[in-house]
Amino acid sequence: MSSPPTLPMRKGAYLSVDEAALTGESLPVEKKRGETAYSGSIVKMGERTGMVTATGMNSYFGKTAQLVQSAKSRSHFQRAVLNIGNFLILSTVALVVLILIVSVFRETPFLTTLQFSLILTVAAIPVALPTVLSVTMAVGAEKLARMKAIVSRLVSIEELAGVDVLCADKTGTLTRNQLTVGDVQAEKGTSRAQLLLAARLASNSHDPDAIDKAILAAADDETAACDISSFRPFDPISKRAEATARRNGQTVRFSKGAPQVILDLVKPDPETRQRLEGAVEALARKGYRALGVAQKDGEAPWRFLGLVPIYDPPREDASSTIATAREMGLSIKMITGDHEAIARQIARKLGLGTNIGAAEQIFEGASPSDIVRQIEAADGVARVLPEHKFKIVRALQARNHIVAMTGDGVNDAPALKQADVGIAVSGATDAARAAADVVLTGQGLSVIASAIEEARRIFERMTSYAIFRIAETIRVLAFMTLSILIFDFYPVTAIMIVLLAILNDFPIMMIAYDNADVAPKPVRWDMQRVLVVATTLGITGVSASFLLFWYADRVLELPRETIQTLIFLKLLVAGHLTIFVTRNQNWFWMKPWPSLRLLLATEATQILGTLMAVYGIFISAIGWKYALAIWAYALIWLPINNAAALLVRRALNMRASRYRKHLAVVESHMLGPSQENEGRKKG
Repeated sequence: MSSPPTLPMRKGAYLSVDEAALTGESLPVEKKRGETAYSGSIVKMGERTGMVTATGMNSYFGKTAQLVQSAKSRSHFQRAVLNIGNFLILSTVALVVLILIVSVFRETPFLTTLQFSLILTVAAIPVALPTVLSVTMAVGAEKLARMKAIVSRLVSIEELAGVDVLCADKTGTLTRNQLTVGDVQAEKGTSRAQLLLAARLASNSHDPDAIDKAILAAADDETAACDISSFRPFDPISKRAEATARRNGQTVRFSKGAPQVILDLVKPDPETRQRLEGAVEALARKGYRALGVAQKDGEAPWRFLGLVPIYDPPREDASSTIATAREMGLSIKMITGDHEAIARQIARKLGLGTNIGAAEQIFEGASPSDIVRQIEAADGVARVLPEHKFKIVRALQARNHIVAMTGDGVNDAPALKQADVGIAVSGATDAARAAADVVLTGQGLSVIASAIEEARRIFERMTSYAIFRIAETIRVLAFMTLSILIFDFYPVTAIMIVLLAILNDFPIMMIAYDNADVAPKPVRWDMQRVLVVATTLGITGVSASFLLFWYADRVLELPRETIQTLIFLKLLVAGHLTIFVTRNQNWFWMKPWPSLRLLLATEATQILGTLMAVYGIFISAIGWKYALAIWAYALIWLPINNAAALLVRRALNMRASRYRKHLAVVESHMLGPSQENEGRKKG
């Protein structure tokens, strides 16, 4: 787009614009001749004649909206559900087809086999999988709502458990977006109270701007002793404000404004001026905006009282939240539209590193791999525009990071939408809340750490259910298929399959309320681990079922109807006990212990199934003798199943550890010696 035409400027024209909602800058910015005033910003002071150069989607606001529309985040949850569902469905269909083919060769009544196969298919296919996982996340969303975190997209809870990079907008998120007076630097002979009182008298108390509000809040209200006769508000041309007052019968004038202007007013000696200018530069390097304050008593010359630094302070809990998030394995990146000096000053107060890069330097002329490496190495990025935030999130996602983004302004909306988990903080704009997955309604950021902790508990529950569901499908389906193929015997009847499916539903729904450990590091779906552990438990279950069948058939020589009831009760009791194995990464009797709801639901359905087997409700009766024997048999196999699961988990952990070490060695060779040493220092 060509440059806008230059318009004639009225003498004395001045325009101060608040762009915090668009760019994240804490302080209003002055718009000079030829510069662009964005739609959506707020005019704080002054006036200018302008020309419209862009409208609609071509404006700054419109381009930001386009980025929001183009943002697409990945869903690890949906991918995991599809993988689990596909595995179970394909396995079920393959085994059912095999049963049908064998029945044809054996000349078994085809309709009977077809009826059995259809019921087996319905029982084996995980139609309740999405529902159970959604209910688990809904229960978690209700808990987060009590923490004042509203979840607008359920799957974001699962994503939150795996977040390993947290990109935090500075203004309004890490900071309060409320200017505050820092440690004032009073000149010799002037106290802090005198300096702040002079600055207060030179402030507009009736219609204060952001800077005046900060000074009025910091200074003690001792103006009663002063009778203000005249006040001249901040003049953008002279860049200072001035007040005239009567105190103790003497006329006193006070002025505050840009340090250079106040120094010109005071006219100090060259040595003093050089010292004060150095102090202003030092404050600027630390991210402070300094104001000079002067006083004139009667006919005496102006006297320089000191410097008043202004800054946007961090939120009270931002530092502790960042420390907690780091302990939980997250890498924190500060994202801000402010200058690097301001970003470093805030980062220092928050305990973040001071390796702050500039967005233009990172993105200009760099390859995608270089961009990602610079972002990963940096503690934050300054001078960012909305498209930069969007690109930062997408670059990290391309590196297989699960990214959370916090923000409150329109400029954060594209990144919030693109992030795996977008978090809008309290007081966020409508655009930010609409783009976010989680909206914080209470003050502070501590709820983010609590939300991550709760999300990891929910993830453990979902993983427990997934392993249990796959293991049970293997136990039932594989055992039945092998029994039909090898022994030409249906180990359970069609009604037993239906009863097993119904009785299984009650305890698995209570998994949503179960107690769970909180993983110390980010977690994500490891389908290989889920399938290996589930298959191991499935194989041990099939072995236990075949051993029971062999003993009842060959040793006890029981009738086939009785054997079917024994197998039904074994599948029910042992299957429910498997929940206690899948829910705990250690031995089943160790913490975290099962919740009361899960325990009651599990035992109630086991007892109900036992009564059906004992008294022959819908199935053949076996009496208490054989029922209690089945319970003893299932309890004997419980620690065996647990030991098998533990061995497999430890083997997988050792393999993963070796892989991480190998990956670290490869990355160290790719980085080179200097970058490797720098990474160690940072670590």
